[in-house]
Amino acid sequence: MNRLIRAICIGGLIAAPGGCAEPGNRSCAPELGPPILVFTLFLGNAIPGGGDLTDKEWQAFLDDTITTNLPNGYTVLDAHGAWMNPMTRKTIKEATKIVVAALPDVPDSVASVNRVRTGYQLRFHQQLVGMVVEHACGVF
Repeated sequence: MNRLIRAICIGGLIAAPGGCAEPGNRSCAPELGPPILVFTLFLGNAIPGGGDLTDKEWQAFLDDTITTNLPNGYTVLDAHGAWMNPMTRKTIKEATKIVVAALPDVPDSVASVNRVRTGYQLRFHQQLVGMVVEHACGVF
C-alpha cells in the first residue's frame, strides 16, 4: 500500500505543478462558489506489529482527531489498496480508509489536514499517509 500511495502522491505532484500557487490566484464563476481545496487522504488499516485497525480504534480516531480538525464535514470511504513488496515481489493487499474533505483555499485548511495525517501516522505507526490535493470551486 505504501508504494501505491507514494506513486499517487508523486504522480499528483508531477501532473499538477501549478498546485503550489498562492491562494487567491484562482477564480471561480459566481454560480460555482469560491475557490476550495479538495483533500483526499489514504489511510492504510494494517498496523505494523499490531494486526488491522479495529472499528473501536477507527471510531476513536474519527471522534478525537478527524472531526476535531474537520468540524465542517468530511466523507469516509472504505477501500482496498495493494502494492508490490520489492523483496518478495508479492502483491500486498490492505484495507484502506479514504477521507475526502473540501475546505476553503486558505493555509489553515492545509494545517488542519496535516494534523489528521500526522495524528494517524503517530497513533497507528504508519510510515506515511498519502494525500492528494485538488483545486476546485464549490459551495455547501
